[in-house]
Amino acid sequence: MAIQEFFSPLKVISKRTFFILAFVEGVMALLIWQLTAGELIPTPARVATAIIGILGTDYFYSNLVQSLALIAEGMGISIAIALLVAYLSLIPVFKPIAEFVIKCRYLTLTGLIFFFTLITSNGHNLKLSLLVFGIVPFFVTSLLSVIDSINVQEYEMCRTLRMNSWRALLEVVIIGRFDLVLEVIRQNFAIAWIMITAVEGISMSEGGLGTMLIKSNKFINIDNAFAILTIVFLFGIFFDYLLGVIRGWLFPYTKLQLLS
Repeated sequence: MAIQEFFSPLKVISKRTFFILAFVEGVMALLIWQLTAGELIPTPARVATAIIGILGTDYFYSNLVQSLALIAEGMGISIAIALLVAYLSLIPVFKPIAEFVIKCRYLTLTGLIFFFTLITSNGHNLKLSLLVFGIVPFFVTSLLSVIDSINVQEYEMCRTLRMNSWRALLEVVIIGRFDLVLEVIRQNFAIAWIMITAVEGISMSEGGLGTMLIKSNKFINIDNAFAILTIVFLFGIFFDYLLGVIRGWLFPYTKLQLLS
């Protein structure tokens, strides 16, 4: 492929070419970072040294486990609530509730911390409730988009096969779109992963990556702060890849859709 084609729109490149471009651009970005970093912004070399130091401590792994446990619990509750709201939205009486939930995307958590503090019994439940409240509206929004994209002909096919509305809901929406539900979970996991450090900073009694990050900022340990941010970033990429692999394993035909 000629070099000028890299700058032309609508050009299709192979995976090998993509990875070469990504590697070259990544190296260039690191070089620019290394050369332009000043006193306040640590260089990549200093961040790498801090990462090695952090990964060599038991303190990091105990906080990592705490964050993973919190996000697993929050994601599980959020997925259950979002699926229930999305599926019930197909019943007219529940449609306004679903519409209200998706509008809650515009509510800021900052103003709701006091309210959640009053209704929760401890710091763990406070963090969990804030995490769930921040995730669910985005999950429901994505799920309703999946449901709205269903072709009416699929419902008509169910009627032709003499299925009632509940059976059509099960076959077309719940079973028939479960692969897309996993894709929604994958896409919205990023929101949960970003929020985890924020909610852990509200109640630091249990620790977590957010607690480590806030303490590093508090004591102006910039190298450690950048190192923790990098670790969080890399773990997020890993989990995104893992969820994609799980979806491809459970629903192999999705790979064919990506290739077509």
